[in-house]
Amino acid sequence: MRRVHVVAALMGLLLAGCSGAGNTPPDGSGHTTASSPAAPTAPRSASPVSGPWRTWTVPLSVQENRVFVREDRGNCGATAHQAVCATSTGGLVGRSRTTGEVTWVVPGTGKGNSAGLVLDAADERAVTGVGEEVRAADLRTGTAAWTHQLADGSTVAVITSADDTVYVLETPAATYEHIVLRALRASDGKTLWHHTLDGNPSGGLAAFDGRVYTTDGTRVTARDARTGRALATSPEGTECPTLISGGHYLVCAGSPISAGDVFPPLKRLDPVTLGPLPTPEDTGEKPERGLISADGVLVLYEDSAEDPGAGDWNAYDLVHGRRLWSYYTTTEQAALADGRFVTFTPGNDETTRGRVITIDLHEGPKATGTAAARTSPPYPQTRRGEHPLLAVPGGDTGLVIVQARAHRSLRSIPLP
Repeated sequence: MRRVHVVAALMGLLLAGCSGAGNTPPDGSGHTTASSPAAPTAPRSASPVSGPWRTWTVPLSVQENRVFVREDRGNCGATAHQAVCATSTGGLVGRSRTTGEVTWVVPGTGKGNSAGLVLDAADERAVTGVGEEVRAADLRTGTAAWTHQLADGSTVAVITSADDTVYVLETPAATYEHIVLRALRASDGKTLWHHTLDGNPSGGLAAFDGRVYTTDGTRVTARDARTGRALATSPEGTECPTLISGGHYLVCAGSPISAGDVFPPLKRLDPVTLGPLPTPEDTGEKPERGLISADGVLVLYEDSAEDPGAGDWNAYDLVHGRRLWSYYTTTEQAALADGRFVTFTPGNDETTRGRVITIDLHEGPKATGTAAARTSPPYPQTRRGEHPLLAVPGGDTGLVIVQARAHRSLRSIPLP
C-alpha cells in the first residue's frame, strides 16, 4: 500500500525481549513464556503513534535475526495508530502510519502455515500463529509480550480475540477427527482453559458478548468465555458448516471448501439460545466469505461451484430479513468502513478494473447522491494480478491499506 520507500535498515530491531519467568499451564499442554519489558531501541521519532495517517507505499520485506523474510505471509492489518504485519516465521512487524516504514520488529521462529493476524486495540495486542507457536506483541511499546508453544506437534489453525482473551483452534498432530479450543489470557498468554472438540477448524471461530462459538460442521456450541463451559447447542436440523459473525450477529453458511454444488441455506442464530431466527433467503450459490456490519447487514460473496472465479457480493438485511443489493466482481477480498462496503472492481472489466470501490451498505452500487458508489484511481497494487488484500485502520482516518501479494508491497490510499 505504499510507494517505494526502501527500508535499507530497520529503525528498530526488537528481539523477543529478555527471558522472563515462564508460565506453564497446569494441564501441561504446551507452555507460555512471558517476555520481561524491554525498552524499544527505535528512536522516539520512530514511534508508531508519531504524526497523522498519510498516503505512502513501501515494499514488504523485513529482516529478522539478519535474515530477510516474507512479511506478508500472515497478512497485514492496521489500528488507528499503526500498520502491523505478520511474517512467515510468526513474527510481527509494526509500521509507521505516517511513512509506512518499520518502527519495531518482534522476530518469530515458527515453521508452517500461518493462522493469520489478529489486532486487538483494546488489549493492545497483535497476535499471530505459525506452526506450533502463538506469538503476541505489545502494540503500545512494540515489544514481545509472550509466546505460547503448543504441545505434542499440534499446530495453530485459527485465532481470534475478545474481552481480554485470545482464542486458538489447534489441530492435534495425531488425529484429524478432533480439534482443541484453547483460551489464552491476552496480557500474558497464560492458558485459562482448553477443550477437545469434534470436527475440524475450517468452520471458523467466533467470540463476543462473553461467549465463544464453534461448529462441528453441523451443530454450533456456545461456551462461557471465562470457563469454557458449554452453555447452548444449536438444535438438530440446523446445518452450520461455517460461522460468520460481526457486531452482535451470528450466521451459519455453507462451506467454501465444499466439493458439492448444493449448500445449506443461510441461517441466523440467536447468540444466547442458538435457536434459529428469521433469515433472508440467499441465492443458493456457493458462499465464500461474509462480513457483518454493526447494524446487521451481512455482505456475502457467493460464486458458482461449477465455474468459480467470479461471483457476486450480496447484501442481506438480517434485522428485516431481506436481500438489499448485489455487486458482481472477481474477488472475495473486502472490508467495512464508515458505513460502506469496500472491495475491488472486477478484474475482467477493462474500463473500471484495478480500482477500489466503496458502496453504501444499505443503498447498494446503484444509489445516487451522497450514497452513490465511489471509486479510486487505479494503482499498481490494486491490479487483479497482484491478488490484493484490504485493511481498514481503526478510527476515522479516511484511508484504506492495500496489500499487493504478487510484488509484495503495502500502500496507504485515500478511501474513495
